Amino acid sequence: MNITKQADGTTLTLALEGRLDTTTAPELEAVVRSSLDGVKKLVLDMKALDYLSSAGLRVLLSAQKMMNRSKGKMIVCHVCEPVMEVFDMTGFSDILTIEE
Repeated sequence: MNITKQADGTTLTLALEGRLDTTTAPELEAVVRSSLDGVKKLVLDMKALDYLSSAGLRVLLSAQKMMNRSKGKMIVCHVCEPVMEVFDMTGFSDILTIEE
């Protein structure tokens, strides 16, 4: 998986490309944990993400909790249909802010 970071003031955008699974989830978790200082809005751009496993869901939930604790906001955008199906089946579509 490739992760591209773009910071703009208190907004951090992470563009995810490839697969978010057991192998790559620790990498995303490390990037999120090390990058959130001072961030009020975390955007996860999933335009190029084509697979999401339960390990990836755990990292997303952890990131959402970190943003909630800091009174920030997390937005997931450009979700492909297979990943959106995972969000719908697991109930994550109800707890995440998902935008086009």
